[in-house]
Amino acid sequence: MIKLTKLNGSVEVINADLIESAEATPDTIIRLTTGRKMVVRENIDLFIAKVVDYKRSIAAKISIIERSSEKDE
Repeated sequence: MIKLTKLNGSVEVINADLIESAEATPDTIIRLTTGRKMVVRENIDLFIAKVVDYKRSIAAKISIIERSSEKDE
């Protein structure tokens, strides 16, 4: 999940796995696989960094679980 700020200042958390595309027009417009569109305050580079950080954190957790599982064998 990533936290984003809508144009009205409210904060929303979205499932990063549902992101279909993002566009800088100059506002950042996010399209989800659900068909929903969001316009957010974060610029496109910050948005991408948030998604990458989220995906890295998931991959790191999976790696830890796999290493732990291998030790138990």
